[in-house]
Amino acid sequence: MQSGYYSATGGMVTQFNRLDVISNNLANLNTTAFKRDDVVIGDFLRLYQTHQETLPIKNQTRDAAKYINRNLDRVPIISEEYTDKSIGAISKTDNPLDFALQTQNAYFAIQTPGGVKYTRDGSFTIGTDGMLSTKEGYHVLSRVGLDNEGGIIIAQGMDIEADKNGNLYFRDIANEGIAEPLAAGSIAIVSFANPKYLKKVGKNLYEYPQDKLDERENLFTSNALNQYFVEKSNVNAVTEMTNLIETNRLVDMYSRVLKTHMDDLNTEAISKLAVRA
Repeated sequence: MQSGYYSATGGMVTQFNRLDVISNNLANLNTTAFKRDDVVIGDFLRLYQTHQETLPIKNQTRDAAKYINRNLDRVPIISEEYTDKSIGAISKTDNPLDFALQTQNAYFAIQTPGGVKYTRDGSFTIGTDGMLSTKEGYHVLSRVGLDNEGGIIIAQGMDIEADKNGNLYFRDIANEGIAEPLAAGSIAIVSFANPKYLKKVGKNLYEYPQDKLDERENLFTSNALNQYFVEKSNVNAVTEMTNLIETNRLVDMYSRVLKTHMDDLNTEAISKLAVRA
């Protein structure tokens, strides 16, 4: 058995998977509030030692050795994939329906056909039904409507104002006699006790496990909202391009190892075995 061949194959597959992650980051370089993904590359032996207690035989004896392939114990694999939730740059837009969250553990609640999802993309619009919505047409939930799918109706012909806590107000600038803004509800802004459980589900949305929703907190005084701004992607193009070059070089290196095994070592082994035979 050529263990080096299988080790190189495993390493190449790992780099291909890493390449997918990097490519997705670069593709979302200009996606509002996108959070980059990254991977942790470990080896089989390290994973085995981490989860050794869950195996049928806990101690590393000859009997336990059958649960680990010693020829492949150093093959690099992706042991963990995670999302970098650091805040991206805040960009001014002058659009009253654009909102940026300046607190890391804060999300807008969105009603989708698949249930309540969460996003940091605050580039909203007014839907055909007059509701505050995402660009995909999903309703933005209000603070009081978080548990009953209640959205926010935007009055026509009125200016929209929002404070730092997500409270909305309407003001009729055409009527100078109205000095006080009219309360118009509040945008639901939530945080989570364990943000690591947030999972990307596409369209810049996240979901949180239903059995852990008691860990969700409805923020009343978040002081996190900035109107007329959007949060940009936290992807750094230079960093991702550097990672892309590194990954491509590793793939090339592994392919050379595989070629050496196939063209040189196999040929030599066959010729020597044939001579001895």
